[in-house]
Amino acid sequence: MRPEKLYFASDVHLGMFPENNSKNRERIFVKWLEEISLDATEIFLLGDIFDFWYEYPKVVPRGFTRFLGKISEICDKNIPVHFFTGNHDGWVFDYLHRETGMIIHRDIFETERFGKKILMGHGDGLGPEEYGYRLMKKAMHFRWAEWVFSHIISPNLGVSLAHCWSKHSRLSKGLKETFQGLDKEYQIAYCYQVLQKKTFDYFIFGHRHLAMDVPLNEQSRYLCLGEWVEGYTYAEMDSSGLRLKSCHGHEEMIFRYSGDPVNTGSHSI
Repeated sequence: MRPEKLYFASDVHLGMFPENNSKNRERIFVKWLEEISLDATEIFLLGDIFDFWYEYPKVVPRGFTRFLGKISEICDKNIPVHFFTGNHDGWVFDYLHRETGMIIHRDIFETERFGKKILMGHGDGLGPEEYGYRLMKKAMHFRWAEWVFSHIISPNLGVSLAHCWSKHSRLSKGLKETFQGLDKEYQIAYCYQVLQKKTFDYFIFGHRHLAMDVPLNEQSRYLCLGEWVEGYTYAEMDSSGLRLKSCHGHEEMIFRYSGDPVNTGSHSI
């Protein structure tokens, strides 16, 4: 029996402008999936795998055939693949589960692996300054909003609007993310808030587009998975621990905090 090994990735943004770059990144991501499937016992995709995804009742977005085919192949090997909806691909309904076999998560997920307690999710909307975003996200998922998008706005128009929005995103413009400090990183503040009530060994999020490995206290660590536009970063976990890596060897793309943990639990979420 082979040793258990888990893999985590997020923010691939397949389909992001420009199209040729996205197809090349899809090939890189699929190659990585093929390689890790040789020893993976579980795979976690933590949101924004697609730059835009919406499932109309009878239509799904064009493209992504290499990715969906590889995921289907992995699931057919009885390797569980967990797909977390992000802010770019939140309109996932039942298609991905039925066609590929992926397990869909729409919220933060609490679990335990190798005797370690883990809290994971995409990581959007966790900061106090994102209250307006959380309201907007909730409104977008009201049934009437989804009905309007499905029945009033044509697929061609809906996807075109999404692509237009994508061209103006911070990721497509190549804006570099930097570490803001323990007292300003909202995901870290959220972790400390959670730790006031419950203990976790690992917090794993995406969304932030900066690969970060930060100790929170003597027991807990926070990992942000980064992105697959330049960093190609992911996390790997086995019985020996949890590690951030880059499939292109770009270790400089990973921020590893070396200072002393500072409790920012006074921040309200």
